[in-house]
Amino acid sequence: MSTVRFASAHVSRLDRNATLPARFGRLLDAAGFGSRFAGMRVAIKMHVGADIGFYTIHPLFVRMLVEAIRRSGGSPYITDGSFSTDAAVARGYTPEVVGCRVVGAAGEHDRYVYPRETEVEGLPRIELCGNVVDADALIVLSHGKGHGHTGFGGAIKNIGMGCVSYQTRGWIHGLMAGHFAWQAELCTHCRQCIAGCPTGAIRFNDQDEITISEHHCRFCMHCVRSCPAEALTMDQPMEKFRHFQAGMAAVVKETLASFEPERVSFVNVLMNITPLCDCWGFSTPPIVPDIGIVQSEDIVAIEQASLDMIKTDNLIADNVPNQMMPLGEGSHLFERLHGKDPYEQVRQCAALGLGSQAYDIETIA
Repeated sequence: MSTVRFASAHVSRLDRNATLPARFGRLLDAAGFGSRFAGMRVAIKMHVGADIGFYTIHPLFVRMLVEAIRRSGGSPYITDGSFSTDAAVARGYTPEVVGCRVVGAAGEHDRYVYPRETEVEGLPRIELCGNVVDADALIVLSHGKGHGHTGFGGAIKNIGMGCVSYQTRGWIHGLMAGHFAWQAELCTHCRQCIAGCPTGAIRFNDQDEITISEHHCRFCMHCVRSCPAEALTMDQPMEKFRHFQAGMAAVVKETLASFEPERVSFVNVLMNITPLCDCWGFSTPPIVPDIGIVQSEDIVAIEQASLDMIKTDNLIADNVPNQMMPLGEGSHLFERLHGKDPYEQVRQCAALGLGSQAYDIETIA
């Protein structure tokens, strides 16, 4: 079994050393970075958020990770999508606050990439971000939350969508492409679908009818989820969902193949767990109580453990956006929210030999 270290957010006594930051410090000590990152340039891949979103990873935990890498003799830098990094400042991810610089994963214009081939049907090639794979070591620092396309956004999604060019993201989203349907009689022309589109692919034409540019569309379904009248739908068969997850798993495999196994580590922050991805550019209230932080050298094990810790029984129902209620069917909270099994991405990565779904929890006191 793989080891997943766990620092709980629960405060057992009113003592500084019983709080999460202190436990996270001890977790980082237990991770043994000193023997693994000395003399290395270490990329910290994280999602820096967007617009007015505020439930991303707190800068304190980012700085603690940066300092742990420096103590080990490593030279860290934070990286995210090339067109996302300007937004880092609004959330305090600056050198002065977190202790290292923030760089675009594929250069200033998202063109610094390395092509790789995959065996996924419909995805013959991908473009890996140069400022990720050029590093000597990689730490994937992820905010665990719900995700409309994958069910769960953790380490797999952080790599699968964040370590490739924007063009590749479109190719992968395209694996889940379906038929859009617009019901004019339901549409109120509130234009929330337009506001929710990250690529400007959707508009109303001169006849006030919805048009969607397939050239720009990433099939992220933000427009569908944004529509309060449910006037816009997209048919997505389950086999396409699995195909999409296979595409993400292929990216994870190719990205991790760029590093020696001992030079990679994963940290999932299970705090402020919201139903939607941070890329939406706004935050909704957390839907379950804070859990803590987990760390592992096994991406499959840490994702399995993270999902196992997020339980429907702990749902804070009043914090769920009205448009996402009532909950649907499913065995996991995120499946009931999004209609997609969040464990599918874990199974896809396990099938590629990237880790084990069996794990032991090592709780950090």
